[in-house]
Formats: sequence, structure tokens, C-alpha cells
Amino acid sequence: MTPIAAATLYLGLFGLLMLALKLNVGRVRTSQKVGFGDGNNEAVQRAIRVQGNAVEDVPVVLLGLIGLGLMEAPVLLIHGLGAGFLLGRVLHAVGLGGSSGASFGRFAGTLLSLLAIIITAGACIWFAVT
Repeated sequence: MTPIAAATLYLGLFGLLMLALKLNVGRVRTSQKVGFGDGNNEAVQRAIRVQGNAVEDVPVVLLGLIGLGLMEAPVLLIHGLGAGFLLGRVLHAVGLGGSSGASFGRFAGTLLSLLAIIITAGACIWFAVT
């Protein structure tokens, strides 16, 4: 697998994750009978925040992975960052989606996501200047 193919794989996987999060918001809105906004309903607010958190973080990492793919970074690096970030986002979604309080999924997902963002940013800078 080429570096850009590895990056493209994560574009597809994150596209599916984003679709799942979007569908979940619709599912929760329907089950809670909230047609617009959050209806001041905690379950709807959590579902919207889970999707919103992903919308805030996913584009930056995906752009980084594409950049690394174009710079022909090692495929293993791209897979490590992409898979780690994907696991982090799934853990975060499950943790925050189940409870608005602290949870293992929310903590571990946030930690993995932050590590992936930091390492992706660092790797992009490294490959750009070396």
C-alpha cells in the first residue's frame, strides 16, 4: 500500500464514522421527539456534542494524513496515526454518548485524539522541513 492510499483509507473510514454520528443525532432526535435544535434535552445535546467534537478534530488530522501521504511518509506511520485517531474518536463517541459525566471512553478517546493531533502535526512539520 502506498502512503497516499493509506491516507485515503482513513478518509473513507472517517467518512463512515461521520455518517454514523450524523445518523445517531437523527435517531436520538426522533426517539426524544425533538424536531429542531436540542430541545433542552440532555440525550440530544450529548449526541450533537459527540458529532460536533468529531467535526472539530477530524478534518485537521485527515488533512495531516493526506499531507503525510503526499510527502511519502512511512505507511506504518500513517496507519498508526489513522488507526489510533479512529480508535480515539470511537471511544470518545461511546463514552460521551453514554454519559455526560466522566467515563473511561471519554477520557481514553480524548487522550488518543490529542496524541494523534500532536503527532500528526509534528510529523507534518518534520517531513516538510527535512
